[in-house]
Amino acid sequence: MRWFKAYGRPVDFIDGEVVGVVSVEQPVGTAARYTAAAEELAASGRWEEAYAHLRAAVRLLNGTPSDDVERLRREHAEARELSHRDSLTASYNRRYLDERLVALLAERWTADLCVALVDADHFKQVNDTFGHRFGDRVLQRIVTELSRGLPGDGFCARYGGEEFALVLPGCGKAEAVLACEAARERVARHPWDELADGLHVTVSAGVAHCVGWPTEVERLVGEADVLLYTAKQAGRNAVAFRDTDTGFVGLAGGAAGRRSIPQLAHERSARRPAVS
Repeated sequence: MRWFKAYGRPVDFIDGEVVGVVSVEQPVGTAARYTAAAEELAASGRWEEAYAHLRAAVRLLNGTPSDDVERLRREHAEARELSHRDSLTASYNRRYLDERLVALLAERWTADLCVALVDADHFKQVNDTFGHRFGDRVLQRIVTELSRGLPGDGFCARYGGEEFALVLPGCGKAEAVLACEAARERVARHPWDELADGLHVTVSAGVAHCVGWPTEVERLVGEADVLLYTAKQAGRNAVAFRDTDTGFVGLAGGAAGRRSIPQLAHERSARRPAVS
């Protein structure tokens, strides 16, 4: 057991956990301070410290741990999860994507990591024809199809607007290209006429691969962005990737034999012009 000062009050710790406050101050007032501190810690992502403060607050009020601790911990976990989700599509949001990519690239010295950027083709026409609320429903269905059947720990995140990222940890390039091609086909075969007669929605994708000590997030995503642009230029509704040996860009599936493929300079940080 050891003592330290918290908010001007002596607190006793056992095994690194707050177990009580030695003070003549009213428990309610002290518990409120711990609860407020827990909220601040949780907001900055310091979840273990926040949990310790919540336990201290509950013990001050009740004397022993209670179901309130588990409830509060569950609520904080749910709040954290919600903070990582896009409010429209329920896919992960850009904040989570950026944080997760940094962590994955830092962790993976030898394992594969693939990132695909996926964009809805001609989506402006959908919004202009049917309205933005209808377009929102289309985006929700796109996410459902993109997310189904991803291998391993793969996940979908909204990159911005009608653009999404598929992150595929542990996937080699061949496996990732197959997974993205399957996702593209699911979107193309979706019964879009359930939403509106004659509606047909497709997506294009660019798949970037990293293995070993990685490049930075910006360069990996930049490569996927360049390849996405190539898929658009090749006629859309396609998945583009770069051959490791030759550096040439190819298309997955049947599109490879039917279309000419523009070969862009092998510049991973290149910026592409806007294209829908």
